[in-house]
Amino acid sequence: MRFFNTSGPVVAADHYCIPPLKRLNLAEVRRLIRDKRYFVLHAPRQTGKTSALLVLRDLLNAEGTYRCVYVNVEGGQAGREDVEQVMRTILGELASWARLTLRDEFLDEIWVDILAKYGPHVALREALTRWAQADPKSLVLLIDEIDALIGDSLLSVLRQLRAGYVLRPGGFPQSVVLCGVRDVRDYRIHSSSANAIIAGGSAFNIKARSLRLGDFSQDEVIALLNQHTEETGQIFTSDAQETIWTQTQGQPWLVNALADETCFHDGDTADRHRPITATDIRNAQEQLIQRRETHLDQLADKLKEDRVQRIVEPLLSGAEERRFIDRDLEYIRDLGLLAQDRPLRIGQSHLRRGRPA
Repeated sequence: MRFFNTSGPVVAADHYCIPPLKRLNLAEVRRLIRDKRYFVLHAPRQTGKTSALLVLRDLLNAEGTYRCVYVNVEGGQAGREDVEQVMRTILGELASWARLTLRDEFLDEIWVDILAKYGPHVALREALTRWAQADPKSLVLLIDEIDALIGDSLLSVLRQLRAGYVLRPGGFPQSVVLCGVRDVRDYRIHSSSANAIIAGGSAFNIKARSLRLGDFSQDEVIALLNQHTEETGQIFTSDAQETIWTQTQGQPWLVNALADETCFHDGDTADRHRPITATDIRNAQEQLIQRRETHLDQLADKLKEDRVQRIVEPLLSGAEERRFIDRDLEYIRDLGLLAQDRPLRIGQSHLRRGRPA
């Protein structure tokens, strides 16, 4: 039996899911890759970004026009601003993914010597150059969790990607996709070496577009719930479907978490002949809040940031005078704490008792 996924990428054989590529503007993504563009894919946490990247990678490799490799650089966060340690982590991860995905051991054999010879501020650019030159098929690189990197380490990665841009496609990846919670234009990077705040966009000013992965539509929420009904015979009443939509507005993690809690962890609904009701959904919501699920707890922690409080507190209190900095608004929208459209209001990335929030 498949189930509702609340952790990690979607696996269609294991999880009820909306096909990840249907949530992307695939025609636009293909055009950007074909035109040798570098671009950003961003969305709040637990939205489905990694699932989309992995399926895109598999699609491109199956078609055979490109060599496409996905790499998650979050492990470099532990090195903080130790650029050499972070580059060692990233190059090792990249070599590992190349071996697992393409059965390509080229990077594995060269990256240690390159790092020793060229140093951490050139090693990534040089390794990607040699790798691109080693095969006539153009390389596409998908970098996940890019904004997990910190300070000078993040700056070094962005600058090395920019430095290799003029060499593409024969001497550098034809296309690079940076994926994270925020758009690169909103990065405010504290560089210890320069003792200054540096805008991330200036370090990666070669990006052509910023694409945002959206939430589920109401039709997609219903389609997801209906997959459970089709496989088990257990229905969601129309009131239950409406309650899930109202309480989540399609935020993917919340939709899956409420459905999973109701269908698989509530003893009262274990009988598949018993319909799922709106009361069941509200009870599941209360359970998620009481358990302080990790996703909800992380968002709550963001409320402690000064730049978040400056905007969220007046909205919650109903204050008439609101002076917001556009950059702060974009940052909070990217976190999922504010709705994307107007009027300005709290988003649907987390739950509060009694009403959507």
